[in-house]
Amino acid sequence: MKYKRLTKEQFEALHQEFATFLASQSIDKKEWDEIKANKPEVAEQELDVFSDLIWEGVLTNAQFLEHFSKNHIFLFHCQKEFIQSMVIKSLVTDVDFMTTEGLQWLTENLFTPTVEIHVGRKDYEKERNEAIFDLISQGTILSDGQLYIQVNTIIQG
Repeated sequence: MKYKRLTKEQFEALHQEFATFLASQSIDKKEWDEIKANKPEVAEQELDVFSDLIWEGVLTNAQFLEHFSKNHIFLFHCQKEFIQSMVIKSLVTDVDFMTTEGLQWLTENLFTPTVEIHVGRKDYEKERNEAIFDLISQGTILSDGQLYIQVNTIIQG
């Protein structure tokens, strides 16, 4: 397994896609039930293969990632050969970016001495999708990129 198995909830949300996946291997519901009952190791392999296929698609299409903590926001733009990053840091320790009030404070103070913004770029040290998966495994989430684009537009002027 290249990534990690989807959760029960994720499998439930992708029920139709999983049925299509099994059908593509000429496995119908009756046969799937027999495999689960009589060959659990084969069923496990099918779940793992499907999970990897889903992860591969998600990671291939991933463009933006975000991670919020109390005093930091990490924004990533995933390019083909490298990843661009922006780290926004509050120097006011009682500001909490994980609250609405903290984000409002950031809006009002983005270009004051109380906020630091660091921009960087890094080539992938491993295959792109694996690098993105590692970030997600560390708590980063997929995003639509609006915050990254807004901050980047303001910085670029």
